[in-house]
Amino acid sequence: MTDLDDDMLMPGDVTIDVDHSSINYKDGLALTGRPGVVRAPSLLAGIDLVGTVSESQSPEWAPGARVLVNGCGLGETHHGGLAERARVDSAWLVPVPESMTPLQAAAIGTAGYTAMLAVLELEDAGVAGDILVTGASGGVGSIAIALLAKLGHHVTASTGRAEEHDYLRSLGAAEIMDRAELSEPGKPLQSQRWAGAIDSVGGVTLASVLSQVAYGGTVAACGNAQSSEMTVSLMPFILRAVKLAGINSVSTPRQQRLRAWQRIATDLDLELLDSLTESVPLADATEVAERILAGRIRGRTVVDVRA
Repeated sequence: MTDLDDDMLMPGDVTIDVDHSSINYKDGLALTGRPGVVRAPSLLAGIDLVGTVSESQSPEWAPGARVLVNGCGLGETHHGGLAERARVDSAWLVPVPESMTPLQAAAIGTAGYTAMLAVLELEDAGVAGDILVTGASGGVGSIAIALLAKLGHHVTASTGRAEEHDYLRSLGAAEIMDRAELSEPGKPLQSQRWAGAIDSVGGVTLASVLSQVAYGGTVAACGNAQSSEMTVSLMPFILRAVKLAGINSVSTPRQQRLRAWQRIATDLDLELLDSLTESVPLADATEVAERILAGRIRGRTVVDVRA
């Protein structure tokens, strides 16, 4: 833990007193020194922040406004949310929905926002019917299940953790499948099981999911916990008209960000969110990072940066 002053902050037209951040898979990589996330010689981690505007040169944001930032280079190329102060570009800001506490907004964070972007992708593609969610007990998977179930979809959750079955059912999963069923290479075309899927695993798992999606279905891919490499046949795409949609939560245009957060505010059960949220002090962030990389995190972990 190190004390810094405002001279350390990066350029931006809004300064924020940060209350909460969170720990996502990217934060896990950054905080444990893994390559691929931080693209600067020295950087404060944290791809999420929630706080209050303290200084503003933007006519859109006045001091006292409750705001959040997801992605936009936080914790990658710009100092992130695991600190009590941040200075950012005002174009990155999203208002915290009035129905939410700052802690709840942080619990949603990039994981929940990504899950909502994936749900919107499936909706825009007209997907209806059985939907598979991989990496089900993680942050994206947990919130994706809760959103999809509330919207009336029949959700199957894929997990390798038998102890999480009751937890996943409490989120709204109608069925549970062992991730081992998707973890080995199989035939290019398999039985058509899913109208769509949200995948945060990548690798062989994503290839297996694509081979089992029904004609005209869509898979929203938003993570690579298993691998960023994938060998896949063209058969699902050219014989079943399956679509693979990539979800990029970092560079999403502002209007789509606002749309996602507006839908989260109406479609996510906040009491259910509270039940899957753990809050820790800033000093515990690195320990949580180790757990998230080891696959020992359930739901969402919020960091109270002032605790």
